[in-house]
Amino acid sequence: MEDYNFIVGQQFSDVKAFRKAIKDAAIAQHFELKIIKSDLIRYFAKCAKDGCPWRIRAVKLPSVPTFTIRAIEGTHTCGKNAQLGHHQASVDWIVNLIEERLRDNMNYKPKDILQDVQKLYGITIPYKQAWRAKERGLAAIYGSSEEGYCLLPSYCEQIKQSNPGSITQLFTSGSDHRFQRLFISFNASIYGFLNGCLPVISFGGIQLKNKYLGSLLSVTSFDGDGGLFPVAFGIVDVETDESWMWFVSEFHKLLEVSTDTIPHLTILSDSQNAIVNALRRKFPTATHGSRYGHLSSNIDEFHKWILEARELPIIQVIEKIHSKLMVEFSERHQKGLTWTSILTPSAEKRMSEAIETAGSYHVLRSDEVEFEVLSSDLSHIVNIGTRTCSCRDWQLYGIPCSHAVAALISSRKNVYEYAEKYFTVESYCRAYSQPIHPVADRSEWSKATEGLSEDDEARLVRPPKFRRPPGRPEKKRGCTEESNREKHTVHCSRCNQTGHYKRTCKAGIVQMIEH
Repeated sequence: MEDYNFIVGQQFSDVKAFRKAIKDAAIAQHFELKIIKSDLIRYFAKCAKDGCPWRIRAVKLPSVPTFTIRAIEGTHTCGKNAQLGHHQASVDWIVNLIEERLRDNMNYKPKDILQDVQKLYGITIPYKQAWRAKERGLAAIYGSSEEGYCLLPSYCEQIKQSNPGSITQLFTSGSDHRFQRLFISFNASIYGFLNGCLPVISFGGIQLKNKYLGSLLSVTSFDGDGGLFPVAFGIVDVETDESWMWFVSEFHKLLEVSTDTIPHLTILSDSQNAIVNALRRKFPTATHGSRYGHLSSNIDEFHKWILEARELPIIQVIEKIHSKLMVEFSERHQKGLTWTSILTPSAEKRMSEAIETAGSYHVLRSDEVEFEVLSSDLSHIVNIGTRTCSCRDWQLYGIPCSHAVAALISSRKNVYEYAEKYFTVESYCRAYSQPIHPVADRSEWSKATEGLSEDDEARLVRPPKFRRPPGRPEKKRGCTEESNREKHTVHCSRCNQTGHYKRTCKAGIVQMIEH
């Protein structure tokens, strides 16, 4: 409490600093302020408790913004305020308290705000007030959600200017141009997927937690070293069957525009009906299941990129993905240039293990392409023409298994020529050969909206009509089903009446008394 003890003559940099200090002191020392006069040159307040003699007066010094305390009268006789809350603990005060913490950690939760205020000042504030303070603090640091939607057309234009060949599609609904859907794929991602990645794709979605909610939809692939390779992503106002059909259709259009022959794809997804149905309609010949050693979707790894930004405006979410892609493409390109092997490290390891194991096998040759490979207790049939082995590892991983390696070595073939091209260092480098460029500073985007006519302003993108309600989400309780359930009718086996059991039947007791 020593930090909140004032003395006559004490100075503050300006009126704002003094007001903050006096408010902090009132909250920390648990007394309410009653402000009698407060403007840019003077401040006079007293304790709000009736009968308490404490007063304070401060004024601005001439020719400088400095504020100084002129007088302090009396001492508090009111005692500690027994109320849990405090009138001075406004949303603005909480914002000022948590702003630096929000800059360091955008996932600073309302419950953490409650705990910190209680710990530092000994007061309890409503959860909704903490939630609003966080929302307002994020807006002060990163811009408002409304501004984010307004800047989307300029952002899309910046993407296409700085990264020629990229695809951006922005859709709105209604006469007031409410945001509905956004699709983005950088040219570097398109080129890398078609020329250097495995023909395996994963679809998935994650809900955003900003003011207007929405969902991030994405399609990713794998590079030759097993790494995540984002191909395209989108944001929709609501995740529905229709929005998934739209997203998959946009991805299909991307492939049609970018290549003469759409590759035969293997698709991994989280088995949502909306995703599966959309994929079956747009990619009817695609395989659904594991391929090239990938048994499950990698979409969760992509979602981790934006976990910290889920509560930020839509522009911040996109910028987070953009900056992450720039870094990953640059670092992986440089890493690939340092590799001297034929295959990527993970593929090279699998090949080396297969070569080492193959030395203990005995190979029987049937013809030019078919072999029987014998181990201590098993035999496998290898066909180097169709690149198959009865153990199925060659077909699954795209790299010759130990049985295939034994057959290839026995026929003096180069085993590396029988690995799928996707696992070569050359393909890996090609996947990351195109850089992703940054866009201009956001201050340049806003210039695009300055000086617009009324007709132009009417076409600006506005946020969706629905938004997340303030405060803690209400818990859903499963009472409806129970209330609608038909009640069981109790039946007595002794008197054939309803409403009771045999052991509580009074008719039986009456009969016993009569006898």
